[in-house]
Amino acid sequence: MVIYTVTVYTGNRLSAGTTNLIFIQMCGTEDESEERILKNKAFCQGTVQVFKIQIRKSLGELITLKLICKPFLGLCNQWFCDKISVNTPEGDEVLFPCYRWLACDEELVLRTAKASLVFQDTNPIAQRQRKRQLEERQKLFRWRVYAQGMPQTIDSDSSLTLPAEVRFSFTKSKEFFSTSAKQLAVLKLTGLADNKSSWESFSQLEKIYSVITNETIEYIQEHWNEDEFFGYQFLNGFNPMMIQRCSKLPENFPVKDEMVKDFLGGSSLEQEMKNGNIFLSDYKILDGLVGNVVNDRQQYLTAPLVLLYCNPQAKMMPIAIQLGQKPSEENPIFLPSDLNDDWKLVKIFVRSAEFAVHEVDIHLLRTHLLSEVFTVATLRHLPSPHPLFKLLIPHTRYTLQINIMARNLLINDDGAITLYSGIGGESLDNLLKRATASLTYSSLCLPDNISERGLEKVPNYSYREDGMKMWNIINKFVAALLSHYYQHDAHVQKDTELQRWISEIFTNGFLERDRSGIPSSFQTLEELIKFVTMVIFTASAQHAAVNNGQYDFGGWMPNYPTALKKPPPKQKGQTTEDMILETLPDMSTTVNGMAVLRLLTKDSADYYPLGYFPETLFDEEVPCKLIQDFQKDLKELSDLIEQRNKEIKLTYTYLSPRNVANSVAI
Repeated sequence: MVIYTVTVYTGNRLSAGTTNLIFIQMCGTEDESEERILKNKAFCQGTVQVFKIQIRKSLGELITLKLICKPFLGLCNQWFCDKISVNTPEGDEVLFPCYRWLACDEELVLRTAKASLVFQDTNPIAQRQRKRQLEERQKLFRWRVYAQGMPQTIDSDSSLTLPAEVRFSFTKSKEFFSTSAKQLAVLKLTGLADNKSSWESFSQLEKIYSVITNETIEYIQEHWNEDEFFGYQFLNGFNPMMIQRCSKLPENFPVKDEMVKDFLGGSSLEQEMKNGNIFLSDYKILDGLVGNVVNDRQQYLTAPLVLLYCNPQAKMMPIAIQLGQKPSEENPIFLPSDLNDDWKLVKIFVRSAEFAVHEVDIHLLRTHLLSEVFTVATLRHLPSPHPLFKLLIPHTRYTLQINIMARNLLINDDGAITLYSGIGGESLDNLLKRATASLTYSSLCLPDNISERGLEKVPNYSYREDGMKMWNIINKFVAALLSHYYQHDAHVQKDTELQRWISEIFTNGFLERDRSGIPSSFQTLEELIKFVTMVIFTASAQHAAVNNGQYDFGGWMPNYPTALKKPPPKQKGQTTEDMILETLPDMSTTVNGMAVLRLLTKDSADYYPLGYFPETLFDEEVPCKLIQDFQKDLKELSDLIEQRNKEIKLTYTYLSPRNVANSVAI
């Protein structure tokens, strides 16, 4: 007889314990044990329990461990098992990660923590279990065509139909719905939620911000109408993705030297373009889209072109704005020298266009929907022993549920975006389709994106500075870990699970668009490393960069109006402050929009920052050491950003690793 020592770790989450009877069966290369009960006692939340199991002979190298959950005295409840550690008679300690719920009368087969590629997992039992796990997952996680021309989504109408292990924790669920219900009350705006009146003055609007203590919002409230701050937001606001260097003006934006020479310090437009100091933000993706109807009133969208000049003081200043794509007498080019109310209103229309593009393209599509694609493909094609599954699964946490909730609560027919923004309904769908059609691999890879937009040297671009450091840290970690498992390119090519993973991402996420540049297969380790770096960066850093500042920059409504009630100006010199107030969102639209932005940027109590891996999925020395190095690099970057921010007036904190979540979880 030999003895196996089994240590069982029950999760520390709410209701993780169980009174059910737990049975265990171990399978090795030499033999398989009988089912053995782990004594008759409750597995309490957060406990670690040790059991001695006698078996007639050694099982050889352990391959699988089966857990069986049965009711006790008619009582039936779930159990959340973190992991199980087995000490063998040979003196080995074998870890079996679990981290999921086990229901009554359910069986669950676990694999060891040792990572392996499909062609390395040669034992027939291991091969069968690997295949069986993927077959089961592919039944649970199915694709759905949400709408033609958009990335496919998880086939689920409600988060309640998702397996428990990919849903919100009880803590987050309770907190999320409590938070969403309380936002208007917290902001003391409940009385305005149904008021469809226009604001009577900016001072009236200022009164509703009396509860705000956020320094960034207070700064924006004071400086939102200044050209310097308007230009700053193209670099370090919550959408740093629109601006690009301009070496030649678009034909539909006929800005002349005499129009802008006074803003160029005596230089010419042509010379400043040669010097690399002229920049453009073009919202042409909005051209032709019709505004939504909000509170029974038509709203208006524009597709602006914004010309900016990086002056000798390293400040990005707007020098010309055209609100429509087709130049005409009724679509003039507005200048900083125009009447103050004209220029203010034109900038407000640009910021409203920014809302539409940011929320639908930059935020929803490029972080939420793409992360959902990566999550579903990972669950369907990478079994738990696969090193890439172990690497990516922390970056999928809560993504499926948060996206289902977004579709049900934000962008559906009676969702908040549809009810309180100018880009709801058919225009939102059309914008998503346009954005998907224009999506490119290079735009998702920060180094390529910065180069393509010509922004390598633009000063005071904190998003680029912090983002490039973050990209390099992630890339270093990914390269070291994947190189440990894929010894050369041939290993990448023969990994059939990996190839099916990327093929499904190409097909279901990027709709087989070769022009996107997304690979449909991997031939080299270098290709794999770059793609996985992009996946992790998208789900963590990029989402933080375009999500976390929404309430900071959008809480003061005139800086980020969700909708505009009057059409854009067709002539100069006719705008008044009353016209601006009548154009801005009404009280109801304003306060409901504020509540949504606050909800979308509020961290939960069970927030996991980038680099925090509470689940022990790797137990080998090399990957564990690489994780420690990764965490050290992230801490150094956080410290560096914190030190930098002490020297600047308006701090940029969104890409500090401490503020970057591991996944798209909000």
